[in-house]
Order: sequence, then structure tokens, then C-alpha cells
Amino acid sequence: MSGARKIIIDTDPGQDDAVAILLALASPELDVVGITAVAGNVPLSFTEKNARKICELAGQPETPVFAGADRPLERKLVTAEHVHGKTGLDGPELPEPAMQLQDRHAVDFIVETLMAAEPGEITLCPLGPLTNIALALRKEPAIAPRIREIVLMGGGFFEGGNITPTAEFNIYVDPEAADIVFRSGIPVTMMPLDVTHKALSRATRVEAFRDIGNRAGTAVSEMLSFSERFDEEKYGTDGGPLHDPCVIAWLIRPELFSGRDCNVAIELKSELTLGMTVIDWWQVTSRPHNAHVVRDIDADGFFALLTERLAKLP
Repeated sequence: MSGARKIIIDTDPGQDDAVAILLALASPELDVVGITAVAGNVPLSFTEKNARKICELAGQPETPVFAGADRPLERKLVTAEHVHGKTGLDGPELPEPAMQLQDRHAVDFIVETLMAAEPGEITLCPLGPLTNIALALRKEPAIAPRIREIVLMGGGFFEGGNITPTAEFNIYVDPEAADIVFRSGIPVTMMPLDVTHKALSRATRVEAFRDIGNRAGTAVSEMLSFSERFDEEKYGTDGGPLHDPCVIAWLIRPELFSGRDCNVAIELKSELTLGMTVIDWWQVTSRPHNAHVVRDIDADGFFALLTERLAKLP
């Protein structure tokens, strides 16, 4: 594993988060040094438990899971049970996890791991609201230059928003945290709705997961069959967007994606556009580039990668 890229997954599972975690744990190119849970899709008591359920589903209960922030920096928590169900992982019947939650707070784990590692050794992969990452940066600003890169799912521009007309859920839940991350000077790669809405879990693709025949394939097909119903009704598509696995797939096969470097600013003041990611795609301002914004995906290649990797799990 020495050549594998070390990552910390920060997550609020979520069916699509679960698929992202499974993809990472099934991929030898990546070394998941820890998983940190944050409140988002559902409250923290569910997200930390869901992260452990997924590690066990992958047959990797030795993966350390830490609980982090249970609410945004300055706002009331907004959740998405209407999409993900009461537990966040509605669909399959997954057993209660036997593996224990780690004692350390997620923010302490992030800070201590980055300070102990070589600079540029660890990539952060936030799949939910950015609260834990922002708290870590506030607690120990010296971690910023030590982070290799932040690859996150969040935001939208051409596609608008999915929780308000202009805001994507992860950014909207904690816009102040997103602002801290995008102003941090850390290299950011951003998977907005503009790319994830092109990664649709069509019926044939979900069938391919079921046909794998292992625990993970069956569970993923059941999760997506549940969470898709909402998106299919909302967007009128065959299948729903598979947002979070784009982060992990980009680390493994960046050639499946394309985008450009832009400036991204987070709207914090407006009632109308709170949490909007204002992306200078057409370079009309002189604001410096602070993110690589991904817009396109080879969806067939992406789902082929997912199916191939999920098949490696027990």
C-alpha cells in the first residue's frame, strides 16, 4: 500500500456517500487513513453509525471512524431525510455496526494526522457540509499548507441548486464553513451539480450493481433504488445523480472528467442566494483562481469503474 494515495473521507452518509466510501475501500490506489462523520444529510448520530455500517459492509471494520461536528458553524442544521430516508441509508437492511466509534473528535483526528504526516501526503475528501474541515483549519491554521489537496462534492453553477434555486445542499448547510475552505489557499477540486447530474444511476446501471451478486452490490442497488425515487420525480430522469462517488473516481481515474480552473466565491449574505457557489467560469473578474471546477464526466466509464471495484468487495 506504500504507493497508495492517503485520504481522509469526511462524510454525512447518505446513500451516495456510502457508494463513495465503498469505492474508496475497494480501490488499491487509495489508502483511507480515516473516515470523519459530520451532520448533514441526517444528524450526526446517524452519519457516524452509517459510516461504520459501510466499513463493515466493505469487510474493512479496521477503518477508523470519528464523529465530528453535530451542527454548522453559525446556523441551524438543515437535513435531507426527504431524500435519504430517516436513517440516511434507507433501502437495504444493514446490521447495527459491531465496530466501535473512535474516542477522538474528528477535528482533532484531522489536525493531528495532518501535523504528523509529511506535507503534501494527505488529501481531504469532503462529501458533505464542510464544517469539520473549517473547524480543523480554525483550530490549527498550520495544517493548510500540509494538505495535498481538497477534493469535494459541492456547489453548482449552470445547474443551479438542489436545496434552493441557487444553492447545492452541502454548501447551503454550512456556507460559512465553505467560505473558509475556498479562501484557505489549499488546492481545491470541486465536483458541483454540473458534473454529478451527468452521472445518473439509470435502471441498467443499478441492475449491473445487483448482478455483481456480493453484499456490497446488492446493498448499493437497494440504496439507489430507494434514493432515486425522489430524484427521478424531481428531475424527470431515469435514475438519480450519483454525486459523491465522483470525488473518489476523480482520484482514481481523473481522465474520466474535465473542467477548468476558476475563482469560486460563496454567497453568505443574500436571503435569495445564500450558499450559492459563484463560479467565474467565463473569467469575467480578476479574482484569482482558487478551485479546479469539474463540469463533464464520461458517465459510462464512471459506472464501469464503480461496477468493477464493487465486485472486489465481499
